[in-house]
Amino acid sequence: MRIFVVVLAALLTLGLVGFGVIVAQKATDPVPVTTSAARASSSQKSAVAESEKAQLHLAKATNAATSIARTTVAQNNTMAVGPAFPDSAPAPKPVAACNNPDALGLSRVIEIDTTGGPAFGTEHFKQYDFLHDKEVALTFDDGPWPGNTSMVLKALQDNCTKATFFEIGEHATWRPDLARELAAAGMTIGSHTWSHKDLAKNPYAKDIEQAKQEIEMGVSAVHMAVGGPTAPFFRFPDLQQPRDLMPYLGTRSIAIFSTDIDTFDFKLRSPEDVVKSAMTKLAKNGKGILLMHDFQHATAEAMPELLRQLKAGGYKIVHMVPKESVTTLAKYDEMVRAQDKYSTSNNARSESSVVKTISE
Repeated sequence: MRIFVVVLAALLTLGLVGFGVIVAQKATDPVPVTTSAARASSSQKSAVAESEKAQLHLAKATNAATSIARTTVAQNNTMAVGPAFPDSAPAPKPVAACNNPDALGLSRVIEIDTTGGPAFGTEHFKQYDFLHDKEVALTFDDGPWPGNTSMVLKALQDNCTKATFFEIGEHATWRPDLARELAAAGMTIGSHTWSHKDLAKNPYAKDIEQAKQEIEMGVSAVHMAVGGPTAPFFRFPDLQQPRDLMPYLGTRSIAIFSTDIDTFDFKLRSPEDVVKSAMTKLAKNGKGILLMHDFQHATAEAMPELLRQLKAGGYKIVHMVPKESVTTLAKYDEMVRAQDKYSTSNNARSESSVVKTISE
């Protein structure tokens, strides 16, 4: 009796398995199946395999079409981005309105992805020439500097326009208030080494670690002075760009800026000469990243007239901003802090709580 029960249970189990195979086959294959469980299983596997192949081909075709479309959008900035690509860049935001009808204003703002350390400025680098005819990107080196930087900032604000400042690390630590004023006004702040050493000359030319230290301490110092995000934008002193350092900046995703037009304002002694140099070279070039120095007093004095003439000449200002802020390295942050030899807990209170005007 026990044997009979076992055999009966086995037969019932086989029957249920066969029924399940047939049901599964009917669900995936419209062709009538045979009573052979083996042929049904083989047919089912074949149908499933064909279905998976078809789905794979469809997915590949869809991905290819999407990739081509995204490439087309990336290559043509004027092309409308449709809802099919939600991760694509949104349409440009309108530039903030200016209350001064006579101001130069701002034409457009461009965002720069610094991944891999792209290089700009056609004096040395020809690949990324992003400015249109009559467009100008204003840039200033060697600041911040007492008196001069504030004069440049006022002229820019009076004209509702913006610029990029490549600051020397040491200068930024001496006057962090000026660096913060620029940042608060929406200016882009990059770095220009720690102490403006020519990295193409010795000892930096033969010691890449010293050269890296000069770059990185500048990055750290400017970031500390601002007390917030700064741009991964860098300009070599004297526009001397050693080839060995270019790949290093690429690993740090710090963009390198040369220039399109060098005003050589550091050689000029009057604001009139600064204006003449800039406007003459712009007229010849038609557009460009313009290099000046907020360290130079003549340049600071020239700014109101230069901006007026730019507007009169039909030039448009383009402001450069980074996609991501720079990341400093702890090793060089500590080196910058170590430079402050006279920092003391005696001076921990804020200036306003220590010094107060009681009569004037």
